[in-house]
Amino acid sequence: MRLELFPLLVGAFLGLIGAALIYDAWAADAVVSEERRRRPRRDRDRFGEALVGLGVLAMGAAFIGRDTWKYSIVTVIAGSVLLLWGVKRNSMYLRDVFVRSDRAKIVEWGKKPEGPRT
Repeated sequence: MRLELFPLLVGAFLGLIGAALIYDAWAADAVVSEERRRRPRRDRDRFGEALVGLGVLAMGAAFIGRDTWKYSIVTVIAGSVLLLWGVKRNSMYLRDVFVRSDRAKIVEWGKKPEGPRT
């Protein structure tokens, strides 16, 4: 495999990921019939997910275009803006996904633990 093909493969892979994100943003959520969590998770912003997918597609197009395409810089800037905008719209959903949900066990700063010291 020649080294010149690497950006084409990365761009094609990013294009597939972007297309999958866009499809997932507009597909129906009929996979899970009943929520098993005690506290239901916040709904994701479908428009934000589509923006992330478009941003990933733009980055893939910039990889495929390489340095010879005259719009590669514009594509990278547009892809970055779309990615950041989509992440901003889904920030509360992402926080709920990555942060532990048992907030009752979090000890507040400045409080001493109750009970005898050992």
